[in-house]
This record gives sequence, C-alpha cells and structure tokens, in this order.
Amino acid sequence: VKGERDSTSGRVMLRAAASIARALPTSLRTNSASTAAPTLTSSAASASPRRVTVAAASSASKSSQVLGSHRSRASSSPAPSAHAPRARAVVCSRRRHRRDYTAAAASATDAGAAMVNDAADATGGASASVGDFIEAFNADYARIHKAYEDNFWATKMNLEGNSTEALTASFLALESFLGDIPTLAVVREMLANSAAPTAEQAVVLRHIEKTLKCYIVESPEAKKVREEGVSLENQMNGARNKLKYAYCEDGVSVEATPTVLRTKIRSSKDEDVRKSCWEATRTVGPFLLENGFPRIIAERNRFARTLGFVDFYDMKVTQAEGFSKQRCFEMLDGLEAATAPILEKALAKLRAEKGEDALKPWNLSYALSGELSREMDTYFPFENAPEVWGRSFAALGINYRGTKMQLDLCDRVGKYPNGFCHWPVAPHKGQDGQWHPSEANFTSLATPDEVGSGNTALTTLMHEGGHAAHFANIEQGSPLFSQERAPFSVSLAETQSMFLDSLCGDAAWLGRYARDRSGSPVPWELLERSIREKHPYEVFMLRGMIAVPYFEKALYELPEAELTGENIARIADEIEVRIQGGLAGRPLLSVPHITSDESSCYYHGYVFAEMAVHQTRAHFHGKYGDIVDNAEIGPELLRNYWLQGSGDPGFLKMVEDLTGKPLSHDSWVSGMSKETEAVVQDEKVEYAKAVEAAPVGASGEIDLGMHAIFVHGNEVISDSEQEHGYVAACAKFKTWVNANWPKTVAV
Repeated sequence: VKGERDSTSGRVMLRAAASIARALPTSLRTNSASTAAPTLTSSAASASPRRVTVAAASSASKSSQVLGSHRSRASSSPAPSAHAPRARAVVCSRRRHRRDYTAAAASATDAGAAMVNDAADATGGASASVGDFIEAFNADYARIHKAYEDNFWATKMNLEGNSTEALTASFLALESFLGDIPTLAVVREMLANSAAPTAEQAVVLRHIEKTLKCYIVESPEAKKVREEGVSLENQMNGARNKLKYAYCEDGVSVEATPTVLRTKIRSSKDEDVRKSCWEATRTVGPFLLENGFPRIIAERNRFARTLGFVDFYDMKVTQAEGFSKQRCFEMLDGLEAATAPILEKALAKLRAEKGEDALKPWNLSYALSGELSREMDTYFPFENAPEVWGRSFAALGINYRGTKMQLDLCDRVGKYPNGFCHWPVAPHKGQDGQWHPSEANFTSLATPDEVGSGNTALTTLMHEGGHAAHFANIEQGSPLFSQERAPFSVSLAETQSMFLDSLCGDAAWLGRYARDRSGSPVPWELLERSIREKHPYEVFMLRGMIAVPYFEKALYELPEAELTGENIARIADEIEVRIQGGLAGRPLLSVPHITSDESSCYYHGYVFAEMAVHQTRAHFHGKYGDIVDNAEIGPELLRNYWLQGSGDPGFLKMVEDLTGKPLSHDSWVSGMSKETEAVVQDEKVEYAKAVEAAPVGASGEIDLGMHAIFVHGNEVISDSEQEHGYVAACAKFKTWVNANWPKTVAV
C-alpha cells in the first residue's frame, strides 16, 4: 500500500486501516523475529533510514513489554504476542517525514473494515487498540527524546566525548518523530471513530494531535531550511563553549567564566575590575555576530514564514502560549507603560543618592548591593545550599514522586553559562495506570568561594528545583504533556519556578534558612538595609526582563537584507537605553536564551510568569496568611498548576481558576509601588516569627521522594541511594566542596 489519496468511498476503510498500520510507532512494528531498536546518540543513528517491520496492531501486554524494555534500556523489541492479529509484515523505510511501503498492510478479509475489526477483536476491542497505539507512541517518544536530552546534557556540560553532530542528529530525529504526517493521520482516524477511544484516551490523542501540529513540516524546502538552521546554531554554540573570557586585575589578565564575571560586577570593590568584567561580557555579542547569528535569525524567519507565521517570534509564542505575537506585546506594552514612570523615579533617586557614576552599567548592580552582598554572603554558604533547598521544599509539602535527579552545581570552564533543568525522561501515567517517574538533569553555576555565589546558587536551586517539582508531578497519559517544548506554555513553567525562588526574598524565609556556618540567622539589621537599598529599585529587574523580548522582536522583524552584525549590535544598545535607561549590566547579546532554538523568543514567558507569581502570592497570603513552610502550598500547586501539564485548561485559565482573577500586572506593580517604610514594618514582623520558629524539620532525614546524584562534569560526587538518604548525600557533597574550595571550611 503506497499511502495513496484515492477518494473513492468504497476504499475509505481500507485506507484508514493502512494508515493505522503505517503510522503505528516502531514499538508496534514486529514480525516473527525480534528486531533491534535503533539508538539515536550519534549522528549516524538518525541520519540513516530505519528499516523496520510493521504489524497492523498489537496487544496490551505487548505494549507493556515495550515500555518495560525501554525502561531497562534493552536494545531489542519484544517478541510479538501470541494473540496478535494475523497480518502480513510490512517493510517500511522511514526517511525523515515519510515512509515508503513496499508490501501489503495486512492480510484481512476482502474489505478494509474487516481488517480493522480483526485488529480490534484481537486486542479486546477498539479502545484496546487505541491503548496499544498510545503506549507504543509513548515508548518511542521516550526513547528518541532521551537520546536528544542525553546529547544536550553532554554538550552543555562539556562532558568527555560530547558531539555537536550527535546533538544535531538527535534533535532532528526528535523533530522528525514529532513532525510525522502519517502519525497525525492515524491519530485523527482514531479520534474520528468516536466509539474507539475512551474519554481519557481521547484527551491523550487530542494532545498528540496538538503537539504534532506544532512540528509537522510538509514542505521539503522548509525542512531543508530547518535542518540548516539547527546545524548553524549548534556550530555557533559549540564554538561559544570554547570562547575564552578574561578580565584585568592589578595589571594581570585573569581567565574567568561568564558566571564569575557577573559575580564580580556585582561585588568587586574595584571599579576598574568591574568595568573590565563588564567589557568581557560585551565580547560575546561580536563573537556571535561574526559566527553566524545573523544568518541563524534569517533561517529561523524563513522557516516560520513557510509555515504561515509572521516571523519566528510569532511562531514560537503562538505554539507555546496559544496566542499571537501581537497579543503578547499588547500585554508587554501595558506593563512597560505602567512601569516607565517608576523607572524614571528610581533612576533619579539613585543618581541623587550615589551620583551619576552609579548608573554606569558596570556600577549599577554594585551600587545596589556591593557591600551588602559581601556582608550577607556569610549567611549563604554554598555547601549547605542543597540541604537548605531540600528542607524548604519538604516543609512546603513538595514531593518528586520517584524522580531521579542529576545535579551539576559548580561552575567550570566550558560549561553552559546559565542554570537549567531538563528532563531526559518526562513522566506520565501508562494505559495500565502505572506511574512512570521522571529523570531530571539540573545545573547551576556556583564558584563556592566567590562572594555572592552561595546566594545565587541557592536561588537557582529553588528556581530549577521548582521546575523539577512541577514536571515531576504532571500526571497525564503521555510524556508529551510534560515535555518542556511546544505546546507547553513557557509562562506556566516559569510561574512554578519563579514562585518558589521568590521565597528567597521573604524575611519569613530568610529568618529560617539564611544562616551562617555556625547556624546563626542573618541579623534583621542586614535585612532592613537590604529592603531599603533594593525595594525602590526593583523596577530595574523588571525592565531588564522585558528588554529581552523587545530586543528579539526587533531582531526578527528586521528585513533580511538588514540583518547585519552592525545593525544587530546597534539595536541591542538602543533597546537597552530605551527600556533600561542606559546600557545594561548584562548585555542583551550575552543572554544565553537568544541563541538556542528552544529558548529563543520565549523570555516573555518569564515576564508573564512574574505577573502570575505576584498574583498567586497575593492569593495565598490572603487565604493562608503564611506561605513559607506551609505544607498546604505544595498540594495547592499540585492540584491547580501541576497535574495537567500542557493540557487543558492552559496557563491563563489556571491562574484565573486558582486566584479568582484574570492574569494582570496589577499585583506586581502594586507591590513595586508600595512605600519602603511599609515594606520594612511588615517584613520585620515576619522575620521575628521566622527566627523564633526556625526551619521545619531542621534536623533529621529529608524525604523529597527523589533519587539525587551530585556530579561535577564526568565525576560522580555522591548518590542518595548509595548513601542511604538525601541528607547523607548532601553531607558528602559538602565534604567535596570543602576539599576543592578550602575557603568554604567553617572556622
């Protein structure tokens, strides 16, 4: 059967059955001999076509074997069920987005309808056949997705033997799987047969359909453009991993990572050092512009326009959030207008208090926190951060439901310059009701003996740990609901992580968890100074956030002929001045998100998430009074924000359902506009209660329902299963930190 498009009504059922056969995932394609399942961890793995065998359907028990073999990483498919329907093997060659069929789809009776009925009867009915399809689709997706994520982790962590070619190949293999037109056809056939799927199965099928529509590319030209763009991006980012950074101190050039540069800009007492570090961050832009970034933007736009979108930004926001770029910037424009007067007031205040030089990009963050950051540093010892994070989350009633998490927390040369959490294994609930937990890769960028690193690392742990908690608790019938790519809402994902890292700024949290190596809490005097020094300037963070989407919007709206390095550099500076009031301490061209296909054109998600965070916090404060160490918070987040994943009702409706109000910037702007004296008085009360209470479960084991493995590149530091508990694994990690950064040893 050659996948013909004959419209003769008498052949509709035959074509439907053939469509089902050829669109079944590879896990359901077997003959009498076991067929090796391909792995996609090298460029050769996905570049070559797969030859597999196809059966018209498979039994539920066989699908369970498929998933079981995937979990144990077996290399071969299970033997076919003894009860499988009689069918002729169909040999197919899958080349990217099409299959070429050279044999009959199945042996059945004279009519295609009889073939469908045979398959349904042999598997216990139509819904059982749908269940088999879903199970096998999930298993195939999990395998291909994990191959990509393993390569992603290896390249971003700069592990031994990592390969940008393997990353490109596995990424394209994943996109090929998600963009397979025949699979979409069979899903629609199943949905059209209203008697076949159960209500739960229909939800899964509709979500598979929704996801595939985000990736299907029918035009050969568009496919070529896409593949070229991805290859260019990976080459550029591979070169960026090898980029050397250095700053000057006492006349000596010192090599540093981007994280160290940012830390020194915030905390070094020497303005010349701060300026040198800032200038080093400015070298990223010219490097990108000379290594293909303008062409990558052009290729992304060409790809998006072949699919009917205005540009790449419009495609990304529409697929992820479900609304257009125009709607996105209507919301951002409202926030920008509401906070422009607050920005002018803050700039004038800083200028009056600390002089014009304080507004220079290498001085701004230091002027706001330089000495204070140094004095606060002792209350955020990095080596204690994993245990602090664990105790705080456990006290909120958060559980990771069997997640295996790999944590690479310390900075090193060649490591990706931004914290993130990704999921090689996305969780889901099988058709048999069995829970398949997640596997997570989690990274931060600490230099444990640098001033400010402990605070930054702990906030990153709270943030990325929030992502991990969210995705570990998505309980739907396919891992597609818990993959952090379209159609998953960036805003929904970031709301969870940013809500949890927001606790690090609360006196109620700091009084419990900000403690020095001897266990003494941070003094109120330091927190009061922090409030007085930072609260009037919170708008700087907001404006820095919205600058990124405005910059990317301008990039993707440039005519292709004007996509030059000179123009892009000029636009970056113009946006910084217009939105932030001057050149930025973190240059827009150094923001890692803009270079990656997955994270580009999604920074608006952080902005909408921050709106939701303030609205959610206001709701919880009104309902419970307290958030920190409140064991009701985790279950509330689970019920209202986490379980559904990227399924219905979607980000905006979830926020409205929980808080009782449509999403707006009102709570955020209101909090920013609150008088400093009122903030000081409210936080002083919360601090006193926190110090008296101390952390919940300040000693003893921490049960997060998680298997934690601490690593440093290729080195395994500690493993909670081998150490018989999370606390013991944290203790071993602490010993490792002390040994490698002796300044962290308590005196």
